[in-house]
Amino acid sequence: MKEISAGGVVFRKHGNEIHVQMIQDRYGKITLPKGKMEPGETVEQTALREILEETGIVGAIVEPIETITYQFTMSGVGLVDKEVHYFLVEATGGSLQAQVEEIRGVEWLHPLEAWHQQTHSGYGNNDSVLKKALHTLGYEVT
Repeated sequence: MKEISAGGVVFRKHGNEIHVQMIQDRYGKITLPKGKMEPGETVEQTALREILEETGIVGAIVEPIETITYQFTMSGVGLVDKEVHYFLVEATGGSLQAQVEEIRGVEWLHPLEAWHQQTHSGYGNNDSVLKKALHTLGYEVT
């Protein structure tokens, strides 16, 4: 079985500063907003819908960042091939509000703090996604 999801690294410009959005998932891990593609949607539409649903933020896609793939086992289904399309998304509206049915919290962070949280409390397969997004935003991290 194949499952396609999409999401993004959401940023906003706040005066001269840039903030990056990070969420805490239901397992307590730091991650990026994403979710499953619905019938008839493009990956871009999926990313923007999921960001809005999970975080309350309306966004506009700036550019694709990366597509990651991995496998996991789902009870009753077996092995699932997962494909996640990530985009760099600029916040254009809405208000920050966590979808408590899906995630524990969401916040705006300085890009270097977002990187710190990702590398210490996030999923390893998101490291390259966030690193590429931060590079595009003018931040170098290692």
